[in-house]
Amino acid sequence: MTPATGAPTLRGAAVGRGIGIGLMYGLFRPRVLGAWRVPASGPVILAVNHSHNIDGPMLMGTAPRPVHFLIKKEAFVGPLDPFLRGIGQLKVDRTTADRTAITHALGVLGDGGVLGIFPEGTRGEGDFASLRAGLAYFAVRSGAPIVPVAVLGSTERRGRLISALPPLRSRVDVVFGEAFEAGDGSGRRTRKALDEATVRIQGRLTGHLEQARRLTGRPE
Repeated sequence: MTPATGAPTLRGAAVGRGIGIGLMYGLFRPRVLGAWRVPASGPVILAVNHSHNIDGPMLMGTAPRPVHFLIKKEAFVGPLDPFLRGIGQLKVDRTTADRTAITHALGVLGDGGVLGIFPEGTRGEGDFASLRAGLAYFAVRSGAPIVPVAVLGSTERRGRLISALPPLRSRVDVVFGEAFEAGDGSGRRTRKALDEATVRIQGRLTGHLEQARRLTGRPE
């Protein structure tokens, strides 16, 4: 399919994945668990906890498939704007219903791609305590399964050389969970259906995070 003007491309996301692999494995020591749980083909949504700025690049470099992330528009400044667009990332205005971002995200899933979402909406505690309805909307609308992802260890310590980053060569765990369907099987996309889906999603994501913490022995 020929992408619409400004739409992300799989080729761009593949380039982004290559950059992510080089940077994340060059700077840190990622330990990836359960990557086989990500479907090898077809549309899928990766729902990631978000407690540090490296969480997105870390997932881009460790996921088994190229990922198109929905990223806040504030990150698209200066030379980062064409760079992020070039590697297949999607700019979203979080203050409104961004129709362009919604169209592009659904286009990624419609083309059988991987959409990455921080369902908490912004960087915070990374515990999935507060979910926005966007994840439920994309999952129910597209029918794509959700794979929960826990990134752990990115906030444990600050680096000596660059305090905004974890220590160089420190271990960061990326744990992929079981894929699941967000909808109830009815195909409904009403506000009530999306609210119910959000509750189901939150339960699954929180459960995965707790399991990932037990598995890795990391509190955060």
